Amino acid sequence: MKRRALAALALAALTAAPLTVLAQDTFPNRPVRFIVPYAPGGLPDTVARIVAQKLTERLGQPVVVENRPGGNGVVAFQSLMNSPNDSHSYIVSDGSILSITPQINKAATYQVGKELTAVSLIARSPLFLVAHPKTNVKSLDEFLTRVRAAPGNYTYGSSGIGSTHHLTMEAMKSELKLDVRHVPFRGSGQSVPALLGGQVDFLFSALPSMAGFVRNNQVTLIATNGPKRSPQAPDVAAIAEVIPGFDFSVTVGVIGRSGTSAEAVKRLSEEIAQVVKLPDVVERFQTAGIEPVGAGPDAYRREIERENQAMAKAGKAADLKAE
Repeated sequence: MKRRALAALALAALTAAPLTVLAQDTFPNRPVRFIVPYAPGGLPDTVARIVAQKLTERLGQPVVVENRPGGNGVVAFQSLMNSPNDSHSYIVSDGSILSITPQINKAATYQVGKELTAVSLIARSPLFLVAHPKTNVKSLDEFLTRVRAAPGNYTYGSSGIGSTHHLTMEAMKSELKLDVRHVPFRGSGQSVPALLGGQVDFLFSALPSMAGFVRNNQVTLIATNGPKRSPQAPDVAAIAEVIPGFDFSVTVGVIGRSGTSAEAVKRLSEEIAQVVKLPDVVERFQTAGIEPVGAGPDAYRREIERENQAMAKAGKAADLKAE
């Protein structure tokens, strides 16, 4: 009897073993980390937290957002690479850590297709070209006419050298042969007040930062840097209407380490595609000036390649130097 009992236990263990391994390999089987390369409150952080909340409900595991600012994304990359390569840690960021950071930081040698893999393009957020009332510019056509008539007489502010705000205008200047002087600031906390105070004539900014000032006629929206007119402001022209293919809108996506399991990539990308369609998520995105996308890894990889090429060309026009 004792031998029979032991044999039965052994057989049960052998039978259960594949199921145990399968359970361990199923994604996710523990908390998922979303590493954001910036301090709390910015666009990538906002997107990460909205999506993480919904994914926690759908995946049955906590999705935890961790902020790792520093080095324009390099610190977040190092945090990811120092994590176990177990398909449970990811970076959620705008595309600048791949398209701009390598142009200004020699330590940023990572690439999608080598150390990193694309998982999901969550959303995009266009920037808007805004004019101070003293310019009397009310449309993109008027902007082009006045700037061309007075080369070097107008200024534009940015959130800093190498920011998307900076490179959007430099790309526009290069394509249309415009002469507008750059005045860099340290973030939108400085550049927006400078525009409102008339210290600069123009500025690229996210719509939520400007909506109240637009309503009060303190500034005027004149163009968007997205690939087409934005649902947020359908009457405002897209720069792409005068420069075909122009697209410098900010994209936010999920990036994993190379070696992330195909199962994890598929599950995450499919769940995110569903999450960004949820009415309450769409509403929260719209309030923050964000447009949902929910594209999978192949589409996101192509978008990364496109953005890298566009930013490299703009960086060259802006004479960016890696340090």
